[in-house]
Amino acid sequence: MWRRTGFDGSVGAARAAAGLFLLAGVLAVLGIAQPNSRARDLLLVAGADFCITAAAWWVPWQRLHPRATVALGVAGLAVLAFSTWAFGGTAAGTGPFFVLLFAWVGLHHPPWIAYALAPLTATAYVAPLVVTHQPPEVVGSAVVFVPVVTAVAVLIAGRVRQWREARAEVAAAERWRASLMLTLAHDVRSPLTAVQGALELLDDDADLPPAQRARLTAAALRQVARIARLASGLLDVGRVEDGALRLDLRPVPVRAAAQDAVSLTPQADAVIDVEAGLTVTADPDRLEQMLVNLIGNAVRHGAAPICVGASVHASTLSIRVRDHGPGVPAAAVGALFSRYGGSGGDSVGLGLWIVRELARAHGGDLTYEPADPGACFVITLPTGGQPKG
Repeated sequence: MWRRTGFDGSVGAARAAAGLFLLAGVLAVLGIAQPNSRARDLLLVAGADFCITAAAWWVPWQRLHPRATVALGVAGLAVLAFSTWAFGGTAAGTGPFFVLLFAWVGLHHPPWIAYALAPLTATAYVAPLVVTHQPPEVVGSAVVFVPVVTAVAVLIAGRVRQWREARAEVAAAERWRASLMLTLAHDVRSPLTAVQGALELLDDDADLPPAQRARLTAAALRQVARIARLASGLLDVGRVEDGALRLDLRPVPVRAAAQDAVSLTPQADAVIDVEAGLTVTADPDRLEQMLVNLIGNAVRHGAAPICVGASVHASTLSIRVRDHGPGVPAAAVGALFSRYGGSGGDSVGLGLWIVRELARAHGGDLTYEPADPGACFVITLPTGGQPKG
């Protein structure tokens, strides 16, 4: 986005420049009181610095291109060139301000801005020295000075970029944590409510027929198992990141796994198109976890019907989970499988990231395919079960 504000946006850059030029103007005014000062030239320098300060403060930079504040740096170079010329080619007084100006460039602009300003800086530094007939060794100091101030800006820009990336990562982690907590509360509350209802019925009615009592007990146990799977899934996040995930590989009937995943997903209106007898060597709990997550995403973000299909090509099994909703916006596709790509709202679940990591732990992968209409996510697994080493 162009029009950012704050410390790392165009408004922040302009405010920092205003402070820098205000300091330069005040120092120029104070210099008038010095013996043998060139009051007229110092007043011109101070006036120019104060004009740049006013422009930096009052221009609505947020409405302009984010790099428009570079114009303030160009104006500053012009003032420095005049100052060097006016004081007989003495660069010692303006040198620190060249450094400060490039420090400002590094704080608020990318490195290429510093490189782009280097030729103009060399001109602003050398031309006054040449015009005032300074010795060759003084003019030649530009060979060292200009690369040094450019390097200052580039080094600062690199550190600022690292700081911004770290800040963005922390913010993303915080958003993901908050979303995960909301979803965890939601996902745990539903099965707990079912367990509570079953226990209350069993407690209130001691004369329930054995068959009904067995159904209630079985329903409560299924919900308890659902909570246990959720807890296991949360632990898997850490195991995947640490490379400590272990798989219990065995032949798994794919159709039965899809049916179980649908039964564990509230409000799932799903059509299962999986050939009976089709099996894959996988960890049954992890396969169920992957399918529950994908079907749950389809319920939350898509529209019925949700189709679960499977096919085998050579030694690879593909399981497709498709909905008939609006699909994934093109701008969001690139972040689908990132660590925090599912952040936002109240339905992050364990996210597509953990599904893909579980698929890769099996030696497979998770991919996205646009459907018309809807979205389709495809789990590919080796039929023989070849976990990642």
